[in-house]
Amino acid sequence: MTGAGEIHTTHDPQQAGASAAVAQTAARDRLVINLLLVATFVVILNETLMAVALPRLMHDLDVSAGAVQWLTTAFLLTMSVVIPVTGFLLQRMNTRPIFICAMSLFSLGTLLAVVAPDLPVLILARVIQASGTAIMMPLLMTTAMTLAPPQTRGKTMGFITTVISVAPAIGPTISGAILNYLSWRWMFLLVLPISLGALVLGARRMLNVTTPHTAAIDALSVVLSAFAFGGIVYGFSNIGAPAAPGTLPAGAWCAAGAIFLAVFIVRQRRLQQSGYPLLDLRTFGSRNFTISVVLMATMMMALFGTIILLPIYLQNVLDLSTLQTGLLLLPGGLLMGLLGPHVGHQYDKLGPMPLLVPGVIIVSGVLWATTLLGPATPVPYILAGHVVMSIGFALLFTPLFTVSLSSVQPSLYSHGSAIIGTLQQAAGAAGVALFVALMSARAAALATRGMPRIEALSGGIRAGFLCGAIISVFAVVCVFFVRRPPHPAS
Repeated sequence: MTGAGEIHTTHDPQQAGASAAVAQTAARDRLVINLLLVATFVVILNETLMAVALPRLMHDLDVSAGAVQWLTTAFLLTMSVVIPVTGFLLQRMNTRPIFICAMSLFSLGTLLAVVAPDLPVLILARVIQASGTAIMMPLLMTTAMTLAPPQTRGKTMGFITTVISVAPAIGPTISGAILNYLSWRWMFLLVLPISLGALVLGARRMLNVTTPHTAAIDALSVVLSAFAFGGIVYGFSNIGAPAAPGTLPAGAWCAAGAIFLAVFIVRQRRLQQSGYPLLDLRTFGSRNFTISVVLMATMMMALFGTIILLPIYLQNVLDLSTLQTGLLLLPGGLLMGLLGPHVGHQYDKLGPMPLLVPGVIIVSGVLWATTLLGPATPVPYILAGHVVMSIGFALLFTPLFTVSLSSVQPSLYSHGSAIIGTLQQAAGAAGVALFVALMSARAAALATRGMPRIEALSGGIRAGFLCGAIISVFAVVCVFFVRRPPHPAS
């Protein structure tokens, strides 16, 4: 007769083999996600390195402000055109080749930027960089949603939030330090070995974890999406700036983009029935996805608007240096990133509402406080406000990313990721345009009344922040309609 003690010590080869297979799969999944996190950190860091470099480039390349602005505009346009196509790419290609493609493009663009002899070549380099960057974020989000178990998705998305928070936060600080001592080419020269290292490591260690399937691409949809999202982003990027001779004003670009977008939507709805849509709009059949994406876009408008106005205020009103500005904004960005995994863990335990509600109230409260900024506002107050706002954003983005993609069918993860990425670009451009346009218009109006320049600029900046504060009220209302997905989409 076999005793109970003997039963517990009996070795079951089949069970041991199954446990080993599960552990091996988990280790493989962690490796893939970690490689994608490192690569995404590098490409997102590159986005904000240019934030404080434009004046130096104007001087070194002997170009106008309007010309050098194309380094930013071309990057945004490329992102807005390429991201919608990533939904198709992620269906047709496996993880490893699409990773190698993205990092090869980014590394090539970075190398070209290092040796660029003039502005046109530098703009081309930024376009190539943006092509790789546009692929990485949807690839990371789709892969994370595919591999992470539903009960730990919040924590996984928290690490993604860390990457997309810390990289932009330290970008201006790094570029400010570089430009204080070195040539602008070092901004790209220092990134190049990191991107090449990520490429080589990914080529050697990245594994295929998805199953590609046949999907045709509709050429007309690609053209329509390029004109739609490209027109809208370009129009938003130029609101408040006078149109160059022989070119359309910003409003006309936005209107044209909206028309192409309407045609694009009609085209996608038809392809959902008879073919393969470029962006599958059935993701919006989930009410939770729609509300979460709208809330995310609203917060992105506020975030990007704040990112552009706060440095202007610190440098042109409070007379801080570029490096001082970067250092002042660094703690908030780092804190937002460090809180990401913790917020994700709390999401897995508590759901979205205990995080989203205080998060949106904090952001809204700080935005309303920024409408009181002036030339005499103490710098420590600005630092404290930025840190508190960063905590609010940390409470928002991880739950919103997780809720939105968890609310759609797994077969639509790639399309959902592409839609989120596209709307992020459009919302960011819209936020920058609205904040800057209101700032410029208000500052000009106050200057014509005889107000001193700094006072007028300060009043304009308050008007821009007022726009963000009003937008945040809509977000406060919207957040109460978000629900936790009751079970994994299947």
